[in-house]
Amino acid sequence: MLIFGWTVSAQNVEIAIILKDADTNLPVEDATVFVLKTKQSLLSNSEGKVTFVLNGSSNIQVTHSSYAKVTVRSSALLKTDNVIYLKSTVNDLDEIIVTKQHPQKILKNLVDNSIKKLTVPARLKVYTREFFKMDGNYTYYNDGLMNFQLFGKDKNFKSNILVEQNRAFGLVYDQINSDVLGYNLNDIMENYYNFKYIDPITDIGGKKKYDYVIKSYSANQDFNIMIVTPIDNTKSLRDDFKIIYDWKKKIIIEINTTVSPTTLSNVKEKKAVGSKNIYKSTFKAIYRLEGENYYLVSSKEEIGFERVEKNKTTDIEVRNYFVTTNFSNQNYSYKESEVFKDKTLYNKKNVILSPYWDISGLSTTDEEQTIINDLQDRKP
Repeated sequence: MLIFGWTVSAQNVEIAIILKDADTNLPVEDATVFVLKTKQSLLSNSEGKVTFVLNGSSNIQVTHSSYAKVTVRSSALLKTDNVIYLKSTVNDLDEIIVTKQHPQKILKNLVDNSIKKLTVPARLKVYTREFFKMDGNYTYYNDGLMNFQLFGKDKNFKSNILVEQNRAFGLVYDQINSDVLGYNLNDIMENYYNFKYIDPITDIGGKKKYDYVIKSYSANQDFNIMIVTPIDNTKSLRDDFKIIYDWKKKIIIEINTTVSPTTLSNVKEKKAVGSKNIYKSTFKAIYRLEGENYYLVSSKEEIGFERVEKNKTTDIEVRNYFVTTNFSNQNYSYKESEVFKDKTLYNKKNVILSPYWDISGLSTTDEEQTIINDLQDRKP
């Protein structure tokens, strides 16, 4: 399962790992790599790659909802080109589970119990990355390192944000705001912790708008998967949902949503100025249970739409990532004046104290790095 040639034991060694499917040899994206010594979380990119710096030795856990868990020792790894093959455990013959309760009721109970189990108060050190594309060209990039201090409990979660570092390259457009980007940093963590992204299928009218199916999950016998799809011929923009949950502990592990091409083809095009015609929308959030701690590990969102303007339409695509690089149930000290109040890092000036992106928890792909370099070289 692991290819290596010699060991390394030097101080502050940078290690690179490539995760691949054992059967297809294709890269495995969105696997969580957890370094036990430093409690650092990393997420594999679309090339299956993760990189991190480690002082000394540590066990490293690799988990993915569709693959068997793997644990390796860092001292057995090269500095580069460590290939770890993951064995897929997904079975297309997962059995449908018949339940006495309607699956929506089960989902509501899962949400309620997950909210109660989430560890709060807590501090999440989060690396965020965003690519912005306009009319087919990448025009803007930003990333940042933030601390989210979470407090409150049971659907009353709140967060304060301290921005440690950030950088941005490319052209800044006055007309771009948080409504266009689709999020507000000051409430995004509350949304994750209240599972707002699945409100449409937990609302009282959800039964009339969606079909719910629960299946066993061959990838992990402790997990079930709930698949929720819009009813046929819907004229509204509704997502398909896939929710993986621990049926023993009754907590949500992963949420996937996407708007299917079939749904998009049935949605009537909007023509009013200021409206958005969405042609692509995906979202994924992963939660981790580590001992008594249960928290958000990562999220990824991508949206593409045409915005209707007075005399034209503008094609906009936004892709953003959140990765919790470190979790702590200890508070941090700060002044109220240091709390970040804006909705987005979009117009924030660069604050670079260290090359934080090199140990961000999310390695750039070759394609992404080319985009970043190109935007960095452009003059405003």
